[in-house]
Amino acid sequence: MSKRRPTPTRIAVEVRRRLRGGGSAEHAAGVQWFFKEEIKSHGWYTAALRREAVRLRRSMLKESGLHFVVRVADKLFSGRVLEERVFAVLLLEKLTESFGDAEFDWFESWLDRIRSWADHDALAHYLIAPMVAADPARVKTVFRWAKSPDRWHRRAACVALIEGTRRKMFFFDILKLSGMLLRDQDDMVQKGLGWLLRETAKADPTRTVPYLMGIRKTAPRLVLRTACETLPSKTRMRILGAGTKP
Repeated sequence: MSKRRPTPTRIAVEVRRRLRGGGSAEHAAGVQWFFKEEIKSHGWYTAALRREAVRLRRSMLKESGLHFVVRVADKLFSGRVLEERVFAVLLLEKLTESFGDAEFDWFESWLDRIRSWADHDALAHYLIAPMVAADPARVKTVFRWAKSPDRWHRRAACVALIEGTRRKMFFFDILKLSGMLLRDQDDMVQKGLGWLLRETAKADPTRTVPYLMGIRKTAPRLVLRTACETLPSKTRMRILGAGTKP
């Protein structure tokens, strides 16, 4: 009798079993303390988790193909445990050049499943952002996300442009997005916008520093402080020295 062919569901079940048995209780407690919110973790370190994901990805690509890997990741990103979601992203992080609009739409739908900034940033930074940089037409999506009542969609609008700004793309789109989100009161969105502006300042300080000077009296302090982190100290002091919103 031939061996039954594995399904995405069966592979996901096996991954969950492996994750339950391979973490550290001490590290899991540390994760809980770090997040200060209800996060369920098995206590895996990212390097070990990535090794497991790479090993499984190679095997599945060889035996079942790219679409099968995406379906397994989709099952895992529905899980309640942090490592399941991160593992899903790690399965796919080196494959984004092979994905198209169907996968982009699929990953966008995952934003509705977000439970913390950790699984959010894994998804938005390692999967969505490279796909936006690869196809600039997708940048229009971030402006739709920026209008969402959901904090994670608004944060994703920022994080999705980070890979592009590192390649010196999207400068004027980033200014437009910043204008839309500059008065956002959610700290997760403020941190995301600050992160984006920090990377933009690193990639293009000549144009970004004047922009930061222009918003320094109205921008939330958290946004400005994050945006200035890698600038020279004198420049940073000029931007942060003016009275800014708390």
